[in-house]
Parts: sequence; C-alpha cells; structure tokens
Amino acid sequence: MIDDGTGLLTIGELARVTGLTVRTIRYWSDEGALPPVTRSAGGYRLYDAESVARLELIRTLRELGLGLADVRRVLAGETTVAQVAAAHVVALDAQIRSLQVTRAVLSTVAKRGSDAEEMTLMNRLARLSAAERRRIVEDFMAEIFEGIDTADPDIRRRLRFAAAQLPDDPTPEQVDAWVEIAELIQDPGFRAQMRQMIEFNAADRGPDVPAGSSLWFMSRLVQLAAQARQRGIAPEAPEADDVLRDLLGDTDRTAVLERLTAASNVRIARYRELQAIVNGLDPQPTYDEEFAWVVAALEEHTGS
Repeated sequence: MIDDGTGLLTIGELARVTGLTVRTIRYWSDEGALPPVTRSAGGYRLYDAESVARLELIRTLRELGLGLADVRRVLAGETTVAQVAAAHVVALDAQIRSLQVTRAVLSTVAKRGSDAEEMTLMNRLARLSAAERRRIVEDFMAEIFEGIDTADPDIRRRLRFAAAQLPDDPTPEQVDAWVEIAELIQDPGFRAQMRQMIEFNAADRGPDVPAGSSLWFMSRLVQLAAQARQRGIAPEAPEADDVLRDLLGDTDRTAVLERLTAASNVRIARYRELQAIVNGLDPQPTYDEEFAWVVAALEEHTGS
C-alpha cells in the first residue's frame, strides 16, 4: 500500500495480497480486464480494494478455462457468470467427448498393435457424426436385406437399432465397440455371412408367420437343450433324438444344421457382444453350450 493515506495498491503490493505474479496481473491489466483506478505521480498503476475482488473473480474464471474475452464481457456486465458458465459447459462437453474418442482409439491401437494405416482408419471411424454412422448402417442393412421381403421384421429392427445408437457422450469402451462394429459391417465377408443368415430366416417363414417367430424358436431351442444337458443327455445318446423331434418335428434336419451353423458363427456372435456394449446393456447371454449341444445332436442324429 502506498504511504499516502489513499489505501491504493501498486501492482507489486497487489501481487503480494493475491499470490499472483506481477507479470500475470500486468498482462490482465494490459488486456483491459483489470484497469487501474489511477496512476501515481511516477506513472505507476494503482488499484483499490475493489480491484482485489475483481482480480479474484478474474483468477477464478481463468482457472475454469474462460478466455479473457469472456472475462471482460462478464466484468463489463455484457453477460452474466451463469450464462458464460452454461456456454462453457457445452464447450467442455464437446472437448470431453473428443478426448474420449481419442483415448478409445489410442487404447485400441495399443491393444491391437496397429500400424499407422489402421490407426488412421480407426480414428476416422470413431469420429464419424451420428448422420454418417446411420448412413453406414443403412448401407449395411440395404445390402443384407436386398430383395428379401419375408425375413422376420423383428430381426431388421434389432439389427438397425443395435448398430447405430452410439450415445452422444460415449465411454471409451463404447467408442471402441462402435469402431469394431463399423469395421465388421463394412467387411464384404461379414456382410455375406449376415446375408446368408437372413436368407435362411426368410426361407423358414411363410407370409402369415408373425414377427418375432425366429426369436421364439431360438428361445425354445435354448430351453430344450438346457433341460437335456441338466438331465445328463449326451448329444450322441438315443434320448437326444427325442429332444430334436420335440424341437423340430418333421423339419429337414440337414437344413436346420446348416442354418444353426451360420447363425452361431464366431463373428456374428462377436457382433452381438459389441451391440450390447454400444447400447450400454449388460453382456447378453450367448448360450454357446446349448447351441453346441443342438448342433452336435443334429450331426449325430440327422437322417435317423
């Protein structure tokens, strides 16, 4: 405090009071955020008690990440702290989402041991907009369902929902899963596998079969296979043939075996796992043991 009875502070004294550096205070003053109250006879900037409070507000806003332009607008009364804070929250949310995407890509690159080309592809896929993600999914859906009108519409709905619903604020795991889904559904080999599964489903349905029938059959398969396993019936045992008859009736078992083999493909199973992650769902049961039991029983008893 200068010894003239005014109670005014020099920049050096202001720095000691607030703990800020003289350089920082001078910079904020030069930028118009902290104008001096007056100047001494020697031309030094002088500040008062209100300047101390103003300086504390500037420091708080700067620590929260606001630029000096926003700080000046708040101090000038052109906007409120609440309005600036709300706008800053939006900006921070965007930064956080961007950082989450970057983290997910780098994490995947590290796990896979990816080269520069694959890393570039993953980064591009991860940063697609919601509209671009939908376009990729629609292209996938169009190809695997093209010309097939009798497939279960419930399957179409589930496939479209599961692949496109990456949330606006995804976790790194969800971004990682979406990148893998995007790679899968753009792979011609995977599309061919999914197309085959859809064709099998369509061949099994007549025009009057209600939606969801395919899921009903799978539920029935899991139930009967689980019961058989609990009873200790081996796939090669004669009793397994009765289980198959209860499940399939007089259906062509060779055709069923071909369909189940297609539906239980490892990549398709992985696709289902990724769907659950992207949609924030708990891991879905795969029933691998039940499907394996039915496939083994069919291989043993087909033609019997």
